[in-house]
Amino acid sequence: MKIHKEYLIAITLFIGLVSNAQQLPQFTQYMYNTISVNPAYAGSREALNVTALHRNQWAGLEGNPQTTTLSIHSPIKNEKIGIGFSYIRDDLGDESSNYIYGDFSYTVLLTSEVKMSFGLKAGFTNYNLNDPDVFDMATSNTSLWNPNFGAGFFIGSNRWYGGISVPRILNTDLNEGEFTNLERNSYYAIGGLVFDVSENTKFKPTVITKFTNGAPVTYDLTASFLFHEKFWLGASYRFNDASNFGAMADYQISKDFRIGYAYDLPTSAVRAYTGGTHEIILIYEFKKPSKGPIKSPRYF
Repeated sequence: MKIHKEYLIAITLFIGLVSNAQQLPQFTQYMYNTISVNPAYAGSREALNVTALHRNQWAGLEGNPQTTTLSIHSPIKNEKIGIGFSYIRDDLGDESSNYIYGDFSYTVLLTSEVKMSFGLKAGFTNYNLNDPDVFDMATSNTSLWNPNFGAGFFIGSNRWYGGISVPRILNTDLNEGEFTNLERNSYYAIGGLVFDVSENTKFKPTVITKFTNGAPVTYDLTASFLFHEKFWLGASYRFNDASNFGAMADYQISKDFRIGYAYDLPTSAVRAYTGGTHEIILIYEFKKPSKGPIKSPRYF
């Protein structure tokens, strides 16, 4: 099997993590895809939310990482209970992982503006090595579905939020072949604020941190501006051994639908071989007509 130089670079940068631990993919637009890592977020948008995201990392490299996600969540029973579903497919060369999980949250109203939620996530993770002869690392092509579960905590208002979560608690061997591929538990912390800059401009800084045993800690810092409640424009930076700069734009096409795009440029050695990372997100929200006062827009 012929392996191109670019493919070898991508595999080399990931092999230290993949051979020991299966990592959940990370997103530049994480603030719009919180339910993928925190089940307590289910129903927090106060509407039926459908989010689809596709990430093409290191475009131009053969076998480059590509991730597609779909999540659906909504509040029920007077908005105290939230339910959701999330699917993630992560591809890296001849390897692929699928995550199919359901989410449940329960919300407690602390004040008229502040809510606190607790969540549970449960489902299955699938790992598949499509070509077992790559690097002679395995002698059989296995595709196994392994159960796992997670938990989360979320608190906030329309102007700030914070949360912690462990989306995968069990350390499961997803491969069960000649090499170990553990789905290690990762700990996430996320938070953000919204400030009024002027009557038609708002400023929103956000951060997400990921801790995984045996892997580098990552910190994503993002700052974005909202203009006329329609157009988001921002920038981000990720601190770890594969640091990168990012820029993003998000536009509210209608009251129910918006679209966003993000572009990342790595600062590591792979930069010379790639055109960067492209990420597109589509969000649909259906809000029931309100009989009372109109609620403030949701910024998170």
